[in-house]
Amino acid sequence: MTASALSFTIAQREAAARAGILTLPHGTVETPMFMPVGTAATVKGLTPEQVRGIGTQILLGNTYHLALRPGDELIAELGGLHRFMGWDGPILTDSGGFQVFSLADARQISDQGVRFKSHIDGSPLELTPERAVAIQQNLGSDIAMVLDECPPGNAEVGIIRNAVQRSIRWAERCQQYHTRRDQALFAIVQGGTNLDLRVECAEPLVAMNFPGYALGGFSVGESPEAMHAALPECAALLPEQKPRYLMGVGRPVDLLAGIAAGIDLFDCVMPTRSGRNALAFTADGTIRLRNACHRRDPAPIESDCPCYCCTHFSRAYLHHLFAADEMLGPTLLSLHNLAHYLRLMVEARAAIRTGGFARFHAARLARYEGRN
Repeated sequence: MTASALSFTIAQREAAARAGILTLPHGTVETPMFMPVGTAATVKGLTPEQVRGIGTQILLGNTYHLALRPGDELIAELGGLHRFMGWDGPILTDSGGFQVFSLADARQISDQGVRFKSHIDGSPLELTPERAVAIQQNLGSDIAMVLDECPPGNAEVGIIRNAVQRSIRWAERCQQYHTRRDQALFAIVQGGTNLDLRVECAEPLVAMNFPGYALGGFSVGESPEAMHAALPECAALLPEQKPRYLMGVGRPVDLLAGIAAGIDLFDCVMPTRSGRNALAFTADGTIRLRNACHRRDPAPIESDCPCYCCTHFSRAYLHHLFAADEMLGPTLLSLHNLAHYLRLMVEARAAIRTGGFARFHAARLARYEGRN
């Protein structure tokens, strides 16, 4: 990888929190930043224009799912993932490592790699470190991830240690195989909430000098309190001058804890999945739009939210859409939830730049917890 594939500058710090600029082949990303998840080359229910309009600067795609359908070679033939999905901004693709955890009943794992039974038709998919890299190179994402083994949060120490050692070996194979110069390859540090295992994983990966680093294996069964307690020390294991990515996390309070610990990038399906299930995020907690109390409520989800949903529609209308099983309901609520997450990032960056993040963090926690 050449230096032009990625550059990262930290513009301002407040304690461990930092605000920066990540420059990638398809554009720049202000950090900290939340990445909407586009599993199958789409953020479910939303057009690229809608996603861009709420402030999205980078999307996430899924290696496992895109390899199965429509196939990474077809996407490459059609000009790469950016052209295929009509998104001209940066894209990060995961490696399939999370599916090692989430599809545990449909896969077999060995030192060579992972053999999946497709959740679509039962056909086999073998994902080795080399194959995971090859798929992502075909997709043409700006950031690719190494293949790793993500164990459950409540796994025994021996199981987590085996996953750590396998993830290190796989990262080395990914790095040796990766050749695309306009794509940055990130390593993934595993180890659960056990700091000793995180150190055991981070030290050799840092020595390999990847362009960026991620913390995997969080929000996979451990308590939020355990995750929040572990994050500062785990983040501190990663190189200070390189981007740090917390994978698959999570709620707004978790994002704030990650930012306070020095994390730069986040992703999670929670805002769009919750939107499809009539759950809205607000600065004062969540709202369940299916509840009967909203049937006559003329207020928007959030009065100060500038998103299309909040500036045009009432809670009563959204309640109606979900009661009538209209597809516009999930679309509008997904749009709002992502806008809420992205606005949280904007406000966090501004607070860091002015030295007020600690106050901002405390005030937002108080509102989320109903102490305002």
